Amino acid sequence: MESKFRKLEMEELNRLNPEQLLNVETCNFCFVLDSVRSLNNVGSIFRTSDAFRVEKIWLCGLTGQPPHRDIQKTALGATETVAWSYCEDISNCLVDLKSQGYTLISIEQTKGSTALGNFVFESGKKYALILGNEVSGVSESALEHSEFVLEIPQFGAKHSLNVSVTAGIIAWEFVSQKLKANPFNSPKPSFDS
Repeated sequence: MESKFRKLEMEELNRLNPEQLLNVETCNFCFVLDSVRSLNNVGSIFRTSDAFRVEKIWLCGLTGQPPHRDIQKTALGATETVAWSYCEDISNCLVDLKSQGYTLISIEQTKGSTALGNFVFESGKKYALILGNEVSGVSESALEHSEFVLEIPQFGAKHSLNVSVTAGIIAWEFVSQKLKANPFNSPKPSFDS
């Protein structure tokens, strides 16, 4: 008896190749990594960014940069399909992004934060989503530049999520809000409307 669920073969997934991916529309948000110390986390964020067509990743402070084998181990080639830049001083990076029209949002647990599910990403706006260090979180400097702080509600005994898991949750929330207007099964999801 054949199962009603069958894993799709690679050719059935209709994935873009790296050359095609570089020529398609990206989401109108970028990630800013605020001294993320684990190279495996950096690589995982690259891979997530590829999956959700993130516009760019800004690597700031002590965040490691490609090429590095520990980044490549989890990125699985996504460092070649996702645009990235390094900026030593996160404040300079955020001032520049704000001048380019990005809304700066830290993902952190703070007084005055907004639960992720209660935040609406507005059509046509560009967002810079700031992810913090595995131990100390988003820096005070980055928080000072932020216009909003989003918090992912948690219900267990631990009080934090791995930064790469956080990136996946945030990216999916952004994309899922966009897909409500243009369902997943449509040929070309639009990420800026």
